[in-house]
Order: sequence, then structure tokens, then C-alpha cells
Amino acid sequence: MTKNTGINWDFKHFSELSAKEWYALAKKRMEVFIMEQDCHYLDLDDKDLDAYHIYGTRNNQVIAYARLLAKGVSYPQVSIGRVLVVEEERGKNVGHLLMDKVMQFSVEKYGKNDIKISAQEHLKKFYEIHGFKVVTEMYYEDDIPHVGMLFEAVNL
Repeated sequence: MTKNTGINWDFKHFSELSAKEWYALAKKRMEVFIMEQDCHYLDLDDKDLDAYHIYGTRNNQVIAYARLLAKGVSYPQVSIGRVLVVEEERGKNVGHLLMDKVMQFSVEKYGKNDIKISAQEHLKKFYEIHGFKVVTEMYYEDDIPHVGMLFEAVNL
């Protein structure tokens, strides 16, 4: 179905991550969300402790990442957040592969459930490709324009 992209995908609950794996994921999140986007906020929150962490590596380097949260952690729905693709991999469909993997994993872990995200506004079309629809007006989160988006389980 999918050609070999050279990406190794891992799906681990926080409790399954080694210290070295968690360090690599946290470092990549800080590089992208804090340094690259020049956004000063506390990235590491207690939600990570109950999250599944989905990430792709190539040559032992994290190139894509997202976290999956159960209902009631961020929203009444299941949620996906902290979605990232490193700069040198953008435009190569890695983000779409990541979202496909996360959406499939969500169904495996939580069944067919609605999924809510807080998306950076400029990525709205990216998420629409994966079936998400805008459900809020634009708002600012950490000085970056965002929109709330929802994927309805009836689309599975």
C-alpha cells in the first residue's frame, strides 16, 4: 500500500518510553515549538504523562511526532496535539503519513471517537485533508492564531 519511506514509526504510552526516547521527543518539541516558532510557553505539561506518543524516526533521529490524548484530558473528545515535522522533512508528505498513523492508532486505542484539535490557523487546509472541520472562530494560543477543529467519528 505505502511505499517504504525509510521512516520507523513508534507508538508508545509515556510509561513505555525510555528516558533516552522521552529526552529525544521533548528536545524535538522544544526545538520546533519554542525555538523555531519563537514561542515561549511551558511545553511539558502533565498531559504527557497520560498520552500516547507517536513518532517517526529516520537514521535514529526524530523527524515527526504527535501525542494522542484520551477523552477528558484536553477536551471531552479524544485529542491529538503537539503535531510536528522537522523543517527538512516538510513538503515530503511526512505530515500526512504522521496524521494517518495517529488517526489509525486512535481507533485502535479508543475506538471510533470524535477527535478535537487546536490547529495553527495556517495549517487548517492540512487538517481538512484528514477530515477535520473548523468548529471555532480564530483565537490566539501563545500569540499564534489557532482554530478549533473536529473530526467526527461518523467519517470513519
